[in-house]
Amino acid sequence: MRFVWAVVAFVLAAALIGAGIAQRTIFLGPESQKTQVEIEEPAPFVLLDGDVLRAHPGAQTLLIKGEGEIFASYGRTPDMEAWLADSDYNHVTAGKNGALDVEHVTASATEETAPSDEADATPAPEDTAAPEATTEPEAGTDAEAGDADAEEPSGRNPAGSDLWLDSFGDENSLIADNMQLPEGTSMLIAYDGTKDAPDDIAVSWPLDTTTPWAGPLMVAGGLVLLVGLILYVLGIRHQRRGRGPRRKGPGPLPVTEPIDVAALPPAERAAIESSEPDAPVSAPEQPAIEDAEIVDESTEPESKNSMRAERPARRRRRMLVIPALGLTALLAAGCSAESWPQFGAESPSPSPSPTVIAPDNQKPPAVTDAQATRILQTISSTLEEADTALDVDLASTRLDGPALAARTTEYALRTQITDSPLPSVIPTDEVEVVLPEATDKWPRTVLMLSKGTSDDTVPPVILTMTQADPWSNYKVTNMAEMSADAAFPAVAATWLGTSLVPQDSAFLRVAPGELATTFADIVDQGEQSPSYDLFDEQSLNLAKSIVDSRQAVVQTLADNGAAETSQATFDMAPTTSVPVSMTTLDSGAIVSVSLTDTETVAPTSADAVIRFGDNAQAKALTGVSESAKGVATTYEFQLFFSVPAQGSTEQIRLLAVRQDLLSVEVIK
Repeated sequence: MRFVWAVVAFVLAAALIGAGIAQRTIFLGPESQKTQVEIEEPAPFVLLDGDVLRAHPGAQTLLIKGEGEIFASYGRTPDMEAWLADSDYNHVTAGKNGALDVEHVTASATEETAPSDEADATPAPEDTAAPEATTEPEAGTDAEAGDADAEEPSGRNPAGSDLWLDSFGDENSLIADNMQLPEGTSMLIAYDGTKDAPDDIAVSWPLDTTTPWAGPLMVAGGLVLLVGLILYVLGIRHQRRGRGPRRKGPGPLPVTEPIDVAALPPAERAAIESSEPDAPVSAPEQPAIEDAEIVDESTEPESKNSMRAERPARRRRRMLVIPALGLTALLAAGCSAESWPQFGAESPSPSPSPTVIAPDNQKPPAVTDAQATRILQTISSTLEEADTALDVDLASTRLDGPALAARTTEYALRTQITDSPLPSVIPTDEVEVVLPEATDKWPRTVLMLSKGTSDDTVPPVILTMTQADPWSNYKVTNMAEMSADAAFPAVAATWLGTSLVPQDSAFLRVAPGELATTFADIVDQGEQSPSYDLFDEQSLNLAKSIVDSRQAVVQTLADNGAAETSQATFDMAPTTSVPVSMTTLDSGAIVSVSLTDTETVAPTSADAVIRFGDNAQAKALTGVSESAKGVATTYEFQLFFSVPAQGSTEQIRLLAVRQDLLSVEVIK
């Protein structure tokens, strides 16, 4: 019966192991599903809606094939559509039953459908005129065709735009895997914006190929196989024990016949007659059964060898268990985690709730943390290149307003005075604060605080940068070094963003549009100013240092004996740059303003002449060494203040300051 159960175990083990292997081989489905984008009418751009990528669960993989450098980026869908407002493109959206709808959008259709009554709508850029032909057309060519080619726009390259949340590219083939685009985002696919975009586009999603019962089935099959082997060995052992130890019986005896004693020889007859019939006959000694040796007379040597080989045979039977255990271990080791049931898998822990709840009508922030950091790094590297080459045009691609004006003067001085220090760079090692404006219109403004970790002598920098329209990159407008004693106010998280404060806001202690004038009044009047008590100690110290520098100029004239023949006047006033004001969590605002302090030295006598002396900067910027009517030196101040809300008892705190020489002009 043991053999029957052993055979049943072997069959059941083969079925279990076969079922487990089949789940990982012939019954295993495809690892992913793929959808091809069919584009009938080519265009320079393809806008792949985020719903297409999220049509199936799991991480998305984008596969693009073409000829040349393929560019792809993703960003907010409204931003993408605004950037494509003046271009032809194919818009791919998710249709019914998993189908894809491809709509060819033309620039003319976009302009017609754009609202015309919105005053704050972002204008589309003017088409860049194609360069004029420099060679004569060959004979026989169509002049009208040549004119049409000349009027064709050159296109716009999407690479390098600050509008994208992220971008990537590759040659001839681009594979973007493990993508998980959030709601409200889309993909842009193109070459260089001039030739038609790639049309071989596919999106794939991973499928669930887990077989949680493959591993248990193969392990169960190995265990049943082990049980079958044990039953088989026990059956053989039981069969051999049932035979028992056996002796070889005597052969057949001859038939017993009476003996005629008289016929025997005399000697034998005498021996028989002389024997005692009553004496017991002793049987020959027999060996004990346990000491008996099983002997086969026909094959006595071989029988002894077989008895001695009994123990190794048993060892071989026991060794049959090892292959079964090895097979089970091999099958279990070859199974990945996908072949086992995942019991007790921990559910993902919920993310902490934000301390600030966004209202329902909250606009999206202008940038994300990663996007702002990437933009700042790009700005810093561009300015380093411009500073090395003293290229104002290159610097103007990333600077504007007071920041660009200061850089222009520094380049002019560096050209004339070779040992003049280079402008300070923007540290990007650690971005501590990113405060974007929450808006879906343009222009957009972002305030940032960054510092360097490699050099302790470089102070943290506060700056504001603005994007004028979807087709422009961010430019730094105001930039100043933060004081070590200043404490940055609490601001909203980057994902929430903030809003700009109107210039005439009555909700602050001083309106942003009046802050520069108020501070200038403190510099000019000192403690006599009615706004003197509104500012903190650092602000007053800055005002005092400006006054001290003015007194130093007057004292220099007196020391040179020119106090009676010349006169110095000073005037601090706001620049034409509009202040940038962004709200904080305490209902206050961070306000960035810029002022100019003009120092004019003019002779009081017609015979007097203002000589520059050792002032190398004045000589370099004016190109002369003296002036008969005087000289005007203008310094620029870029200031960041923390302004409390109206009704607060806090003072206006100075956060950062930067002073630059703006110009030296000869009075004519």
